[in-house]
Amino acid sequence: MSTRKLYTSAEAALDGLLHDDMSIMAGGFGLCGIPATLIDVVLASGVRGLTIISNNPGTDTHGLGKLFRTRQVRRLICSYAGENAEFARQYMAGEVEVEFNPQGTLAERIRAGGAGIPAFFTRTSVGTSIAEGKPTAEFDGVTYVQERGLKADLALIHAFRADTEGNLVYRMTARNFNPMMATAAAATVVETEHLGPPGTIDPDHIVTPGIFVDRIVHVEGAEKAIEQRTVRPRPATTGE
Repeated sequence: MSTRKLYTSAEAALDGLLHDDMSIMAGGFGLCGIPATLIDVVLASGVRGLTIISNNPGTDTHGLGKLFRTRQVRRLICSYAGENAEFARQYMAGEVEVEFNPQGTLAERIRAGGAGIPAFFTRTSVGTSIAEGKPTAEFDGVTYVQERGLKADLALIHAFRADTEGNLVYRMTARNFNPMMATAAAATVVETEHLGPPGTIDPDHIVTPGIFVDRIVHVEGAEKAIEQRTVRPRPATTGE
């Protein structure tokens, strides 16, 4: 069984890859499917001036939100930022740069970066402040705005299952921004809940081929925080 991509700890998996002023893509939607263990290593490393590309900045106590508490983030490229009070404070005070994107546009910018597409046109955001200063063009009589593809120095990915060659499977909602980010960075590091030798994953089930993955760390029992717990009231009993 090949183990050339396998590392014994999250710290070892990120060794030599972190530096100040780098750009990092981090998968996840809310707190679902975030590479929490790898984010904690970035936190502990103390690297600063980071450009973070992620759907959102986590919460005050989980995920990427920890990096805002320690002022390690210089710029955030995201689509949603509603659950992190410290981030909101820094944004309103002008202490962190923010580039907001419609969620589908952000996803496509990342996918385009991974596919080697430098730019594309979309109708989303035409006529809004997000489109200000961006080139536009007409196609079939309809105005579109140009968006640039996104790439990063490093992608941090959470997978449900991996083999030691880096083939990945995601579970349910955790299959969000992770697959496209895995293709769009100079280096891709994966934390996986389950790990096996090549051949243990049905080829038809593989979402991210191992060619995109550089390093893997097996994280058993990873914390899965719930961003907003919503429960349904129990039906009233009849007393019978």
